Amino acid sequence: MADTTSHTVPVDPTAWSCPVPLRDHPVVVTGHGGGGALSAELTEHLFLPAYGNTVLAAMADSATVTLGGARLAFSTDSYVVRPLFFPGGSIGDLAVNGTVNDLAMSGARPAFLSCGFILEEGVELSVVRRVAEAVGTAAAAAGVQVVTGDTKVVEAGHGDGVYLNTSGIGLVPEGVAPCPQRAVPGDVVIVSGPVGAHGIAIMSVREGLEFGADVVSDTAPLGGLVEAMLAVAPDLHALRDPTRGGLATSLHEIATASGTGVEIVERDVPVPDAVSAACGFLGLDPLYVANEGRLVAFVPRDRADAVLAAMRAYPHGSGAAVIGECVADHPGLVVARTSLGGTRVVDLPLGEQLPRIC
Repeated sequence: MADTTSHTVPVDPTAWSCPVPLRDHPVVVTGHGGGGALSAELTEHLFLPAYGNTVLAAMADSATVTLGGARLAFSTDSYVVRPLFFPGGSIGDLAVNGTVNDLAMSGARPAFLSCGFILEEGVELSVVRRVAEAVGTAAAAAGVQVVTGDTKVVEAGHGDGVYLNTSGIGLVPEGVAPCPQRAVPGDVVIVSGPVGAHGIAIMSVREGLEFGADVVSDTAPLGGLVEAMLAVAPDLHALRDPTRGGLATSLHEIATASGTGVEIVERDVPVPDAVSAACGFLGLDPLYVANEGRLVAFVPRDRADAVLAAMRAYPHGSGAAVIGECVADHPGLVVARTSLGGTRVVDLPLGEQLPRIC
């Protein structure tokens, strides 16, 4: 006769995992490139063991290395956005601004870029010319030079017109060392402006949607804004540009790296009305929608007012706002206070709500 005795099995929530671990994913899925939990898992379980070193382990937007006595920031990124041109920018703008901004998040002054073009056979040269001109214009606006590059062509049907890869280097001033691990309880969390415009701008063109008002990408270089912030607060604790995965992912990454909690006030996060309306229509959370010209800063409390004023005096920071603080409670978690007076956990997304946005 079967044993029908009930047994109580201890439940350990810390052992729960969703999605299943990398070893249970035999193939790459779109979410692996989305900047969320799947991307983090891919990096942790595949790339870090393969490349493992202390510089890479810091997991910053760009690596800070010392060469010949100089502190350099070094970063690389690839761009596969669809469509190539969208309201407010193009893949060329993104390729420059994205890498420039990654360097700036390490406190560096961006200086030089490389640019690699991967072209699909059959793409019109007029399209390639428009992209190249956009790269040149964006580089000039950011105060950097494209000093080297590469071109490859893949067979028709094996690409999507134009993909770009950019790498960049910049000089990190002495005494400047923002990184996710340096956030501490008491830090004030500041965002440089309204969030969510880039992802919604891409989606509106891709799907032919209208939301009652034009949504334009926020793509912009942030090197000058960071310099203005460092001028009044050289010891900024952490900086991040919330691209894939949006503001929520950046906050989560800093909370995890520093072992502290982050509390934000949902109504204090600036979201354009058109973005809010579009997110409501599409069932998206604006905290997870990508940006390409925004940053989030963790600032010592005694310098917060000075940093906020410096940001608002700069064009790309005119909409800066305090959205929360770093706390000792719930280490590694991001919590939002809602307009109804409750709280909710702002978790790391699995992938990205809108793929192919950068």
